[in-house]
Amino acid sequence: MNMFIGEAFVGSGPNAAHINAVLGPKNGPVGPAWAGALTSPSAGHLPYMVVLQPGMPVKPATVFINKAALSSTNHENMTWGPAQAGVAKGIQECLLEGILPQEAENEWCVIVAAWVNPSADNADEVFENNYKAAKDAVVNALGMLPLLSDVSEASKNVHNPYYTPERRP
Repeated sequence: MNMFIGEAFVGSGPNAAHINAVLGPKNGPVGPAWAGALTSPSAGHLPYMVVLQPGMPVKPATVFINKAALSSTNHENMTWGPAQAGVAKGIQECLLEGILPQEAENEWCVIVAAWVNPSADNADEVFENNYKAAKDAVVNALGMLPLLSDVSEASKNVHNPYYTPERRP
């Protein structure tokens, strides 16, 4: 396959993490999308390469896109600090643990769209939730999860952290 798409939501409250990931070979549709994402900032959304440490990008090359417009110094720090570091650890572990194929090291790229709540208030929770969500999103993408049977069951009770429809008999 040329492109894998995964999603994961981990945690609750203002420190929860919601990750959407698109990954695949650079010579497929993900490569040009990765380059376009990195070079297309917009007001409040500043895509950047994910790093383990300054000057040490993860492999495969990963671009981080914040879904929530940066709204305060705290929100910027939570996004660029613990959320980005959590994504870095999650993506890197996927390669090191063999979740990603070996060729992903230099031949693939990853696009991560990450939700960091502007009200986030616990850096360690933000880190841990983004770490788990990034890893789960990759696992889900490569496993082509969720299964249709799971989607069918979930469609009977649609809801999210921000809205639950009124139940009708």
